[in-house]
Amino acid sequence: MTGATAGLATLEARLRQDLEWLELPGKDWVPPRFVGGRRVRDVVVVGAGMCGLAACAALIRLGLRNIVAFDRAPAGQEGPWVTFARMRTLRSPKQLTGPALGLPALTFRAWYEAQFGRDAWDALGRIPRPLWMEYLIWYRRVLDLPVENDTHVTAIRRFGSDLLELDVVGPDGAEQVLARELVLASGRDGLGGAYVPEMAARIDRRFWAHSAEDIDFAALRGRRVGVVGAAASAMDNAATALEAGAASLDLFIRRADIPRINKFTGIGSPGVVHGFAALPDDWKWRFLHYVLAQQTPPPHDSTLRVSGHSNARFHLGSPILSLDRADDALRVTTPKETYTLDFMIFATGFHFDLSLRPELAAFAPHIRLWRDCFTPPAGMERWRDQLGNWPALCRNVWRISPGASAGTGHPAVMPVELAARAIRFSTWPGETVLDPFAGTGTTLLAARLLGRRAIGVEISERYCELAATRLAQGCLELGF
Repeated sequence: MTGATAGLATLEARLRQDLEWLELPGKDWVPPRFVGGRRVRDVVVVGAGMCGLAACAALIRLGLRNIVAFDRAPAGQEGPWVTFARMRTLRSPKQLTGPALGLPALTFRAWYEAQFGRDAWDALGRIPRPLWMEYLIWYRRVLDLPVENDTHVTAIRRFGSDLLELDVVGPDGAEQVLARELVLASGRDGLGGAYVPEMAARIDRRFWAHSAEDIDFAALRGRRVGVVGAAASAMDNAATALEAGAASLDLFIRRADIPRINKFTGIGSPGVVHGFAALPDDWKWRFLHYVLAQQTPPPHDSTLRVSGHSNARFHLGSPILSLDRADDALRVTTPKETYTLDFMIFATGFHFDLSLRPELAAFAPHIRLWRDCFTPPAGMERWRDQLGNWPALCRNVWRISPGASAGTGHPAVMPVELAARAIRFSTWPGETVLDPFAGTGTTLLAARLLGRRAIGVEISERYCELAATRLAQGCLELGF
């Protein structure tokens, strides 16, 4: 047994002892449930990267054993670490405890020191990216987490009144899985998809790729390569292309200068982590709007990794105005010059658009977004399309203008938007809404606008007639 192997064995024995002393994991306490002979999973986690593994570990720790995580990647390739992440090291400080869940023996540091010793830890700068993947593989093994790889969730829909049914395609074929609860740990890509400018759609895919895609960098040797963007992924992809032997590298940067100060470093402080959710909505928006406006600079090491090559060029103030084919190459036009390239990498981030996710198609119209419950402060609308598409970060207070009662004869008409929100978050198209105090029919009107059926009950004949007029239909006489 090698020293590293012996050190890990000792660490794993300590972890088992710590869990035993804490009486963890908790005992399985959820009664099993079967529907049509199928066992219902208590929780399904979609994604088995770092967050998915941590979610599974936390659930098992609480005594939930009837769970599973599905990941479409092969074992050992979950998340970005050995696929499309192209930085040499993690960008976060090595001291962060990551997914350890408060257990010292489960930290990366404990895993690293068990194999390489304390002196090696002290000498380590940042964590090498492949080494982080090795740690996550160990984390999954030592906790015996229930992950099924090469398995893709293709659709999610409601099943009965309180369950979800998932269409799952795995190595053994397709199946339907029932679950009480669902955790989406599918990363930024799971909230939409890779974003590229519309101009790229006209160009054959052999001439370009998104930075989050599988790129054959060896094929770029001796080629003229361009990269759009100036964030971390832009630098990492540019450096990888240069190191693979690209003949030249042109980095196209919209801004007149590259940001140098990272004003988002405080995001990891306990005050932000635990306090952000309690902030008023306008301060949440101000905070994120400021960060987006300032932009996060690329890591210093990543930038030097590019600038150290004499055949790398940074083009500031150079947004792409047009992109065209020129024989067997690309013609790239900026406000300053026109360039001829062989291949372009778009390091342009991700869409936040749930409607782009096929597995969420049945739910996307019913997921509350930030734009559904919040209006940005004056002068802070610039990032409205991006921030507004995020799943709602709102507090449980809706700000809605009062309904106008003029001409209705009713002293307190409810705003249609208020009724519509409640209906949209609580029902599905085609279902029936009952309002036992219908008034002048606001709930019925909102239901009809959203494709629901509705029944209104109102003691006042006058209000009932007003409601019928608003709905442009006759009153329905109900006999009891």
